[in-house]
Amino acid sequence: MNPETPETPAAPQSSAPPPTPTSLKRIVAASLVGTTIEWYDFFLYGSAAALVFNKVFFPESDPLVGTLLAFLTYAVGFVARPIGALVFGHYGDRIGRKKLLVLSLLMMGGATFLIGLLPTHAAIGSLAPVLLTTLRLVQGFALGGEWGGAVLLVSEHGDAKRRGFWASWPQTGVPAGQLLATAVLAVLTGLMSDAAFVSWGWRVPFLLSGVLVGIGLWIRLAVDESPVFKEARARAEARKEEQIAKVGAQGSEERQVEAKPLVAVLRHHWRDVLIAMGARMVENISFYVITAFILVYATNELKLSQGMVLNVLLIASAVHFAVIPAWGALSDRLGRRPVYLLGAIGTGLWMFPFFALLDTKSFGSMLIAVTVGLVLHGAMYAPQAAFFAELFATRMRYSGASIGAQFSSVVAGAPAPMIATALFADFGSSTPIALYVMGAALLTIVAVACAKETRSRDLSMVGEDDLSSPADRTRESVKP
Repeated sequence: MNPETPETPAAPQSSAPPPTPTSLKRIVAASLVGTTIEWYDFFLYGSAAALVFNKVFFPESDPLVGTLLAFLTYAVGFVARPIGALVFGHYGDRIGRKKLLVLSLLMMGGATFLIGLLPTHAAIGSLAPVLLTTLRLVQGFALGGEWGGAVLLVSEHGDAKRRGFWASWPQTGVPAGQLLATAVLAVLTGLMSDAAFVSWGWRVPFLLSGVLVGIGLWIRLAVDESPVFKEARARAEARKEEQIAKVGAQGSEERQVEAKPLVAVLRHHWRDVLIAMGARMVENISFYVITAFILVYATNELKLSQGMVLNVLLIASAVHFAVIPAWGALSDRLGRRPVYLLGAIGTGLWMFPFFALLDTKSFGSMLIAVTVGLVLHGAMYAPQAAFFAELFATRMRYSGASIGAQFSSVVAGAPAPMIATALFADFGSSTPIALYVMGAALLTIVAVACAKETRSRDLSMVGEDDLSSPADRTRESVKP
């Protein structure tokens, strides 16, 4: 340990009172509503990219090429997510989680609403896809900052014994957003002709985002800031005053610069960032193959109706929503790593049966394929919130968790639909796609196997001194 860094006491007690069940549920509800709305916006774009954007924004291209171009604008949102993670993480660690969560919701909702007002290629030519891409960048930037803040707000309010369960609830915002987006699209495609949907119907779900954002802001503004963050900020101010008294203002300023969240994460937590990135590989890739690429595969290759595929996704997303808290609770009993590894191994093995069931063109078989895939995905996604939060010190936790989660999305979730589409176009078979997902599963298994079990860590004491090294933190008391 650095001799200038005071050792963390073995078992200090947090001064913050434990949250009451009512206040914790209010925090969970605020995080869940916000993440649901943001993922609704994000997934709505993905579904529209597969179903309609190739027609209204890239009409001069071959249908498959148009789909690839639409997915390219879809991937741009992922590229912006790490930038959002850096910016939101930095300020979230310095001024608080709540303020940044409000900002992310406003940015995401505003961009989505404006997409619903965009003129098409027929109206303004090539400027239309440029504007679409710009708004997609704003969506990705906002989502890059949303995830870390939402899961941390819950993780830092709850207790260690049930952290996996409570922190998994913001994760259900993903299937809830998918469920909401898919339900709206299913209703619209069922009520109107294909021509009407392509002409104007696709705009309706984007414009609805404006109403949802108003509801989300009303709920999110009512919650309190994380008590763990407030404690950490108070400790930092006390240390700063002590350093000024000992070495003068200049020496204190040097320590403050050294302890900036991003710098501290890259200096002291780089292994944890790599573990988080590796852990997300198959979780991210499999999800977008199952929920986004399936729309292309089933409608273009299997010649099935959009309504049938949307109904499969609708039911499977409901099951996905239900199992995530169950997996989170199981991670509180067995640990984060065993549950995560179960999901990674299961997902890798499921890909060949997944496509075999899709190829039957039977509604029941397709429902089994997608539902089992999403249940296995939930085994990774549920403990992920608590797992990533437990890897990092409080004053760099927003930055660390966000960077680890979002940087992996650039190489995992962003190109997944495009890679799957390109592999199928080149080989005319789903086998290369299954092998692609299995390769990602191997990377995730290695990353999680290299991590230490984090269950039961006291988040208020993990990395009490922001300059503690990974070696120092392994000596912290972690209950089996």
